[in-house]
Amino acid sequence: MMKILQDVRHWATKRALTMPVIRGYVSEKLVSMHSEYFLDRAPPTHRPDRRDRLEDFFEMVIDSYLVALQEGHSEAAAREMTHVQTNFDFYNHGWTEMMEFPVDELKPHFDRYAAFFERHNITIEDPLGEFRPADGISPAPSTPEKLDEPEHPHARAGFADDVYVRTGDGDLVIGGQSEPEKVDTTEAPGVDSSILSVDDSECGE
Repeated sequence: MMKILQDVRHWATKRALTMPVIRGYVSEKLVSMHSEYFLDRAPPTHRPDRRDRLEDFFEMVIDSYLVALQEGHSEAAAREMTHVQTNFDFYNHGWTEMMEFPVDELKPHFDRYAAFFERHNITIEDPLGEFRPADGISPAPSTPEKLDEPEHPHARAGFADDVYVRTGDGDLVIGGQSEPEKVDTTEAPGVDSSILSVDDSECGE
């Protein structure tokens, strides 16, 4: 069962990604953080080969996340969709050691968000769908032999058809939390008060 953490940073990130002045800073930091997180799960010899692919992929799923929010999905669900897309790509490359759920749960996870995925041409074989840039993203070597007897030490088995959210206080909430009225955007990765003070016109946006 996949569990999504949701605390003040995630609400701040959601807000910051809608702000034209600082979105670039937040996106860059998110891409870096997620790339490093998953690269730590990869064998050291494969990390250099996978870095560009991960960075490109995470940059694109940020767009997927924002569209899911615009279409009315909760913050937790929109973010979980990006994790599902990411795991599809890991599976396609045979990177089972990086997966968050077992390979036999791919289809159930797709089915959970099938309406969104199908609307945007996302499939297990093409995890980015319409979010894939016209010139594609960086390739990376696959390890298809790992799919014969997949080992995924970081995967949580036990598919559950709901969004399970671990709060900052350690509570487990089904469906996620309600967005707080006041959000401090400086809690978002890559943001501080100096960035928030930059005028839009200075950024050319």
